[in-house]
Amino acid sequence: MTVSSTLTSPKENRQLAPELLLQVHELMVKARVLEERLITMYKQGDGFFWIGGPGEEAFNVPLGLLVHKGQGPEFDYLHLHYRSSATMLAMGADPVDSLRQMKNTATDPYSGGRNFVNHYSIRKWNVVPVSSPIEVQFSMAPGTALANKRFPGGKGITIVQGGDAGTAEGDFATCLVWSSRKGAELPVLMVVTNNQWGISTAYDGQHGETRVSDRGKAFGMMTQTIDGNDPESAYFSLKAAMDYVRTERRPFLLEVMVSRLYGHSSASGANYVREEDDCLAKTEQKLVERKLKTRQELDDFRAKYTQELLAASKRVREEPMPKGDDIYRHVFATKNVVGPQDGRS
Repeated sequence: MTVSSTLTSPKENRQLAPELLLQVHELMVKARVLEERLITMYKQGDGFFWIGGPGEEAFNVPLGLLVHKGQGPEFDYLHLHYRSSATMLAMGADPVDSLRQMKNTATDPYSGGRNFVNHYSIRKWNVVPVSSPIEVQFSMAPGTALANKRFPGGKGITIVQGGDAGTAEGDFATCLVWSSRKGAELPVLMVVTNNQWGISTAYDGQHGETRVSDRGKAFGMMTQTIDGNDPESAYFSLKAAMDYVRTERRPFLLEVMVSRLYGHSSASGANYVREEDDCLAKTEQKLVERKLKTRQELDDFRAKYTQELLAASKRVREEPMPKGDDIYRHVFATKNVVGPQDGRS
């Protein structure tokens, strides 16, 4: 079978149904306001470090809406990274739980207050624990994709996401190799969100290829580069790529051009970068032009949700912190608590 290395892009004039576009916008606003609240918490001393995905909402929200959510190999596995908060919200995650992880409270359901913010782990949705070392998720993805493939009659796929700078890691090459072997291809959607930066290093001069997506062509993969700042284009392109992987049970490399609106992390100040394209502003312009919302309605909704998260952050401040004697809980997937008292760790 001959495999084309490109996918026909959706027609530029395709539009989401008004109800769906409004849903996408609402989730984009919630994701943006959540990240802004997390940044404020960090600056106020209610957290040690922030890293997140403001500027990637126009792609990450559609991803969360299109996931086949559930537990087990008949559903999609997600190997995400620390910029995937909008995907989690679109899947139904409670934003207050992100505030808990920022504050490192014992009520944090993702890590019990033991990890950085935006490091998700939800077993019932096949969300594999987010790792701080970049791109290790790409070397893990072929394992769950193999489980997807072996499940009889299943349509579940593995979705793995990372950034452009991380494609220099060997883990990325590992995923390219192990998901594309002839006769043993795996149902993996490899997503590279390209914000043109690797911490403080600009994209230019760091890549020999014209596009990151070009790297999949040598492996016979379908590939595409899309505009991640347009939620409608992103939704249709993403759905087409996911349908291909789901039906053909073969890999696909999708490069998504996005913005980095608040720098790399709190290490670079976490201040708004006005030179970057703001996908939320562009989406709201669409809504006004199509007479789906007025400017006042948009402003009122954002202000209302901002106040809700402010109130939630005040409540989280009063929640308990982890105890020192439970530090070894959740280290391994076991029913028993493993601790130093029995000589194991």
